[in-house]
Amino acid sequence: MSHVETWQLRARFAAALSVMYGAEVPAYTTLVEVSEAVNRDFAVRHPHAQRLGSIERVTAERHGAIRVGTPAELTDVADLFGAFGMYPVGYYDLREAASPVPVVSTAFRPLDASELARNPFRVFTSMLATRDGRFFGADLRRRVDEFLDRRQLFDPQLIADARSIAAAGGCPETAAEDFVARAVAAFALSREPVDRAWYAELTAVSAVAADIAGVPTTHINHLTPRVLDIDDLYRRMSERGIAMIDAIQGPPRWDGPPVLLRQTSFRALAEPRRFREADGRISDGTLRVRFGEVEARGVALTRKGRERYDAAMAHSDPAAVWADHFPPTDDEMASAGLAYYHRGDPEAPVVYEDFLPASAAGIFRSNLDADTEAAAVADESGYDIDWMAGTIGRPIHDPYDLYDATAQEAPA
Repeated sequence: MSHVETWQLRARFAAALSVMYGAEVPAYTTLVEVSEAVNRDFAVRHPHAQRLGSIERVTAERHGAIRVGTPAELTDVADLFGAFGMYPVGYYDLREAASPVPVVSTAFRPLDASELARNPFRVFTSMLATRDGRFFGADLRRRVDEFLDRRQLFDPQLIADARSIAAAGGCPETAAEDFVARAVAAFALSREPVDRAWYAELTAVSAVAADIAGVPTTHINHLTPRVLDIDDLYRRMSERGIAMIDAIQGPPRWDGPPVLLRQTSFRALAEPRRFREADGRISDGTLRVRFGEVEARGVALTRKGRERYDAAMAHSDPAAVWADHFPPTDDEMASAGLAYYHRGDPEAPVVYEDFLPASAAGIFRSNLDADTEAAAVADESGYDIDWMAGTIGRPIHDPYDLYDATAQEAPA
């Protein structure tokens, strides 16, 4: 009997989610098609296009985003993704962004360079910060918690199977197709009616809070392809008449080595949803919660490089001062200890595999109709990286530790 390895399950999971999401959000299919065209054209024009990953890897690459409401739901997610060789890396507190979002987040992804090369699927996962009194008063928090406690996002048998598969490092072929199908189904958009009044009350706190706790299930919020030229992608999507957000998030475009992560998206679309009115009637309406994000990845910065990045981005015009903070070549970046390269070889960048809190919050904000406002009270929630690690019962890996280890290895 053939054995399906963890990375193969991950590849099947990413591909199946992409098919499902494309059926739910047709504009996503357009985004993927344009991304693939951009990558093909870029590869023709640039002989070193594959220095940040093979065209095959970049074209297949996705990152997803989901949102959950409770520590128990987050723990289930950790167990489920463990079956696909995806582990929590980094802690992101979007409550501290310029436009705060009441969630704390981590990203589930492969850890080793060899696993990332096989399939680099990542899922940025956010949990609603209901204990934070700046967003949720005592009465609303109680009612949100009661709503969340009544629902069950994941079939207990699915989670039990995931634990078994994670422990075994895979599963028989006879079980793989069914397991992946059930995992994908857990993230399908629900067709159950949404309680209009409840959803509206939560939207007054945050549209993200409504998307998490105003519905009975979770779903894919976006599924992000990767491109080698995000400016070209932005231009081509706009030319097709697809409304893009106002700007590309992250570092500015320049002629030197691309660093970290640049992201943009098309605006959240009005999707048909059914609503339950106060008198019990079911009516038709729309919600704008899901959008089409796309990303371009560069070289991972060291702690020293990240300090320079933060200083440049704090300027009113980062592009104007970028060259004051970063040299124009990989050789100089490597010799200055600003970025990671395999065994110090400036021809072999270590790709940034993670996320930027400010960019994530910027993408969230750009697709919402109103800003979230935090009340002027103390945050006594206790949310931090240690809390999250203890909650899900597994370590939250430090991205820098992973990059340090990867830089000692030959390219995968």
